[in-house]
Amino acid sequence: MNPDNTALNLRDIHLPSSMSWWPPAPGWWLLLGITLLILALSTFLYRRQQRRRMHRAALNELTHIKTTYEQNTDEQQLVKALSIWLRRVCLSFYPRVDVAGLTGQAWLVFLDDCFLKSKQEMRFSDNAGQVLISAPYQPDAKINADELLSLCQSWLKTLPRSTHHPQVQP
Repeated sequence: MNPDNTALNLRDIHLPSSMSWWPPAPGWWLLLGITLLILALSTFLYRRQQRRRMHRAALNELTHIKTTYEQNTDEQQLVKALSIWLRRVCLSFYPRVDVAGLTGQAWLVFLDDCFLKSKQEMRFSDNAGQVLISAPYQPDAKINADELLSLCQSWLKTLPRSTHHPQVQP
C-alpha cells in the first residue's frame, strides 16, 4: 500500500531562518567590557610607572649635580647644570610646545606655576631663581647655591603626578 502524498496533506520541511550576528549575546558584551577595562587599567598603570621612572631619573640627576657641585664648588657650572636639568625635566613632563620656546621671565613663571597647589614660599621668579635667567651667561654672577638647590628639590617634589599642565600667560 502506497499512500498518496496528496491524501496525507504533507508539506515541505522549512528550515529556520539563519541567526543574526546582531545583537550579540550577553557573554560577548561582558567580554568586550572586561577587555576595555583591562586595556584602560593597563594604560593607566603604564603611564603611572613611566612618570615614576621619570621622577626617579630626575632626582638621581639632581643628586649627581649636587654632588658634583660639592666636590668642585663651581657656582657657574652649578647654575648651567641646573638650568639644563630644569629644561630637560619640563620637556619630559609637559608638552614640548608649552616648554621649548619659553625664555626669561616667562620661563620662571612656568616653573612657578608648577608649584600651583603647594604652599611653597620660595619661587623661581624670586631672588633664588632669578639667577637662572642671567647667571649661565655671566662669568662672575652672585649665586646662592644652597637656596637654588633647595628650590630645585622642592620643585621636583611638587611636580604634579597627574596630567595637569600649567597655563602659560603670553
